[in-house]
Amino acid sequence: CIFMRYGLIGEKLGHSFSKIIHEQLADYTYDLIPLSNEAFHNFMKQREFQAINVTIPYKELVLPYLDCIDPKAAAIGAVNTVVHRGNKLYGYNTDYDGFRYMLMKHKIDPKGKKVLLLGRGGAAKACIAVVKDMGAEQILTVYYKENAETITYQTCYDSHRDAQIIINTTPVGMYPNTEESPIDLNGFDNLEAVVDVVYNPLRTKFVLEGLSKGVTAVGGLEMLIGQAKCAVEIFLGKKMDNTFIQNLYTALLEERSNLVLIGMSGCGKTTLGKMAAKRLGKGFVDIDEEIVKEIGMPIKEYFSKMGETSFRLVERTMVQKFSKENGLVIATGGGVIKNELNIGDLKQNGRIIWVKREVSLLESGNGRPLTPDSEATARLYQERLPLYEGAAEVVCQNNGTAEEGLKKLMDKYNELLI
Repeated sequence: CIFMRYGLIGEKLGHSFSKIIHEQLADYTYDLIPLSNEAFHNFMKQREFQAINVTIPYKELVLPYLDCIDPKAAAIGAVNTVVHRGNKLYGYNTDYDGFRYMLMKHKIDPKGKKVLLLGRGGAAKACIAVVKDMGAEQILTVYYKENAETITYQTCYDSHRDAQIIINTTPVGMYPNTEESPIDLNGFDNLEAVVDVVYNPLRTKFVLEGLSKGVTAVGGLEMLIGQAKCAVEIFLGKKMDNTFIQNLYTALLEERSNLVLIGMSGCGKTTLGKMAAKRLGKGFVDIDEEIVKEIGMPIKEYFSKMGETSFRLVERTMVQKFSKENGLVIATGGGVIKNELNIGDLKQNGRIIWVKREVSLLESGNGRPLTPDSEATARLYQERLPLYEGAAEVVCQNNGTAEEGLKKLMDKYNELLI
């Protein structure tokens, strides 16, 4: 085993952002080391590292290998940061600091509130310690199995819909299973905030459901960066300002977010999308072009042979595929808004902008099966108007030149990421 300086150990690390974050915060190489259970135990026995972070499922299993545990981490019962000093292993918990930073930043105050916490792993323990220290009146752990220290989801639905804050510490909703949510938020009428420690996708289904209910809803990226900054301080023995967290969060959000364009066929989504991708240094995807590759014929021909229902199923598959990716500009087909599942998927890693063009300026014909002429275009526009209004996060008017449209688009996109 080659001696490793800094890195992350866990079971599945394929889509961890930790390497990017650590290497932005500090001047060292940070390795991702996925380990099976057996390999984890061997790794910890060999002690051939300078400092590591620990993630699912080893935050509690690491405890017996440590010589000294920070009192805060000992009280929590989980460690996510280990430093090798003078032949001894020292354990800390920076999840606590990252989670507390995130609550304070978004003005989520558990004081005097009923808090539901989903899951009972290492991250859950740190989050419980935070909300307890911040004065939560009641903290209930919700777990999918019967357990003396927890309540079931059924009990939660039957007796605790008056909860004001719900925190998800389970991996439910995490990439690649992004269409799952750990809990149904319907009926939680006193809800003030939902918090998810999952950060990939950027906005989980759970977070998006919270936003749709008008409550404060926060994904786990700021917690991840916050705990990493605290880990770097421990690794290197130096203090860093919290502005590092916010600056890196903004930069990562700009880099990882997708810009998603919706709007009528012929409104300029593809033209503006290609220009925006070039400006932002992102990849460009045209969903209709991807569908043509998949079906092996023009869309108009597919429509006449297979019908619209079949076409929408292919479209759904393409949306599911590309909405899971990061750092793209995605131009959608005009009818993508007919299925609200598409919009939910596209919002997870993307910000949705409606490219709105005057009906008289919209292109028709040219292989467009639903808008062969201007009359059909005008009818379809009126029919779809409420769907575009419901799906869009902001509107970008595109009635002038492409350059004017691009400037408006960039301004709107930047507003959404603040």
